[in-house]
Amino acid sequence: MTVTIYHNPKCSTSRSTLQLIRDAGVEPLVVDYLKTPPSRADLAKLAATRGLSARDLLRAKEPLAKEMQLAGASDDAILDAIAAHPILLNRPIVTTPKGGKATRPPETVKDLL
Repeated sequence: MTVTIYHNPKCSTSRSTLQLIRDAGVEPLVVDYLKTPPSRADLAKLAATRGLSARDLLRAKEPLAKEMQLAGASDDAILDAIAAHPILLNRPIVTTPKGGKATRPPETVKDLL
């Protein structure tokens, strides 16, 4: 099973989710999206994953999201903003063959495994 986690190692929720995946016996592909940001095309593909949308990818609580007035923005505007400012990517995002999810709280990752 291919499992991908868009991970921020500084985020305790992201670290907990990664540990739950590993505890399930799966070694995921870990994408440190702040060091290796996904392209706009990658974000669009991610938003098209079953269970996810562009809005799910947005970390709405990030001050920059409020500053950029993304609360009512279109999907294209959200994806453009995340591509330009990877800090806006919600964390953690996990994808598996079952679909994708912003896994907050971390235990919700179990639905995807």
